[in-house]
Amino acid sequence: MDVAEFRKRGKEMVDYVADYLEKIEKRQVFPDVEPGYLRPLIADCAPQEPESFEDVFKDIEKIIMPGVTHWHSPYFFAYFPAASSFPALLADMLCGGIGCVGFSWAASPACTELETVMLDWLGKMVNLPEEFLAGKDGEGGGVIQGSASEATLIALLAARTKTIRQVQSEKPELTEAEIMGRLVAYASDQAHSSVERAALIGAVKMKNVPSDETFSVCGSALKKVLDEDKAAGLIPFFVCATLGTTPCCSFDKLLELGPICNKENIWMHIDAAYAGSAFICPEFRHLLNGVEFADSFNFNPHKWLLVNFDCSAMWVKKRSDLIGAFKLEPLYLQHHHQESGLVTDYRHWQIPLGRRFRSLKLWFVLRMYGVKGLQEHIRKHIRLSHQFEHLVLQDERFEICAEVILGLVCFRLKGSNELNETLLKSINDAKKIHLVPCHLREKFVLRFAICSRTVESTHIKFAWQHISQLATDLLKTWEQNHHQQ
Repeated sequence: MDVAEFRKRGKEMVDYVADYLEKIEKRQVFPDVEPGYLRPLIADCAPQEPESFEDVFKDIEKIIMPGVTHWHSPYFFAYFPAASSFPALLADMLCGGIGCVGFSWAASPACTELETVMLDWLGKMVNLPEEFLAGKDGEGGGVIQGSASEATLIALLAARTKTIRQVQSEKPELTEAEIMGRLVAYASDQAHSSVERAALIGAVKMKNVPSDETFSVCGSALKKVLDEDKAAGLIPFFVCATLGTTPCCSFDKLLELGPICNKENIWMHIDAAYAGSAFICPEFRHLLNGVEFADSFNFNPHKWLLVNFDCSAMWVKKRSDLIGAFKLEPLYLQHHHQESGLVTDYRHWQIPLGRRFRSLKLWFVLRMYGVKGLQEHIRKHIRLSHQFEHLVLQDERFEICAEVILGLVCFRLKGSNELNETLLKSINDAKKIHLVPCHLREKFVLRFAICSRTVESTHIKFAWQHISQLATDLLKTWEQNHHQQ
């Protein structure tokens, strides 16, 4: 493909993507395929001779689209939003075109410097304390990770290294292995599985702190497990507090947890993967109160700020904590400015060496929507979630299972878990809308998340009517079977 054909085919692909997004609600939200559907549709091995773009292009609809779950459909209410917007898509095109691998400042100065400034912009939007910003002379700063999972892992590994060095300075007779065997990390019993996975990768113990009746972790619960573990000779070193848990969007009590962590010299990381975007709205910023006690903080613009995946924003108060844990300087990566104090080499802030020019997406979106446009996007989603909540509450057959705070409604039919499992299967088998479940305590609960950029009130009403009718049919069958038994 030469430049002339690239111009032509590029325009065709933009038209295809625009048509796809414009007409996405006409597509069945969840695919009607079985595992292994794709292999029989393509050759056993790569072609020896080049194929034409036309041949590849026609196979998109034939082979790929039948197996796509349409995350940006207004009938997709599963997981959390997977953000997308036209400015972000255009920025990703530019990112791919430039094609730099920004592991150091010298590898592409614009890639590094734009990221530093964009994370300061974003930090100011959520009113982060000054210590988290790079500014001109700050000790903190932000970095774009691939996911919140990576951010949690990076924070845990940095905390582990910092604690080991500190304990060894106080007790030089202890080996690193002996210290590692006594380290303990903590998170809510509602925390995302990626927190436990970070501990697995980091080879440290992880303990769940019991949440209260609002599914939040409070200070007394944390203090209890810390006191027990210290008495047993263990070394608490890391606490992951969650703002907006995956099951029900509950919020750990930062103002209680933070002072305990600071007093005990424990690294506190805040995982606000989904909910963090809402903090750009002044009326929701109070949910972040207590961030001043944290050592690191993360949320995902690629969930709710119209920046397509992957773009996970992470801040630290002291960037030296990350650099001290991950810094290696082989000759082939060194450059003239690396010790000048004037530049950032983001390879020391992450797991992989290479990185894409992801800050372009933030730059395009923040400029073309503005803070006010993004705030209205968040507020619209929250209004729609309360619309759905109101519809549920009007039907006495259903119950709301957790407070609806930021765009997520947890609900279920009053009755057994089996009944609700059957309802969810009916919903997803019909493939008109898509939901996923969670467990709250021992209850099987349906999650209804407002996801699509294009979702409107009409889609919410359709979804509820569909759920309500399926519930009516199910309860009728359930009652008939019960009488027969």
